[in-house]
Amino acid sequence: MAELTTLARPYAKAAFDYAKEHNAISNWEAFLSIASDVVRNEDFASLLNNPAISAQQKADILMDAYGKLTAEQASQALANFTKQLAEHDRLALMPEINAHYTKLKSQELKQVDAYVTSAFPLTEAQSKQLQERLALSTGSIVILHESVDPSLLGGATIKVGDKFTDGSVRGKLKQLKTQLTA
Repeated sequence: MAELTTLARPYAKAAFDYAKEHNAISNWEAFLSIASDVVRNEDFASLLNNPAISAQQKADILMDAYGKLTAEQASQALANFTKQLAEHDRLALMPEINAHYTKLKSQELKQVDAYVTSAFPLTEAQSKQLQERLALSTGSIVILHESVDPSLLGGATIKVGDKFTDGSVRGKLKQLKTQLTA
């Protein structure tokens, strides 16, 4: 896993730098997302391992799949990027490249993902208030991802980056139990 990350990082950085310079960040993000899904497909994965298929053919097949899924012509830059990956036998890295690219985009746009799990669905007002408070505390635009877990009993847990806050009733009860048994 660490090796894939190490290999993918420079490709993601190069793609992001190019996309930023050419005001095409969203286009590249869409391409990398779709290409990642195509590369994860079992049939395409077996094609990648077939030595009888040239790097150019692999790149062309991926670009054709992208074009069919998006109903638009891919740019020459995307085609060149894909060809370079194919020539270096790196098309399988597409999901890792996509993950790094997304992180670079979030950093550039000063966005953070906040994962909120609550005992009950949040109202629109609660979501908005939470998003605003997190934006103030992080100094970033917050993209809120909400889920519901009734086992929390009440309250919520919030994860932003590597910070985790447990404000749930279940968490408070566990904390109280630990204090009482200590």
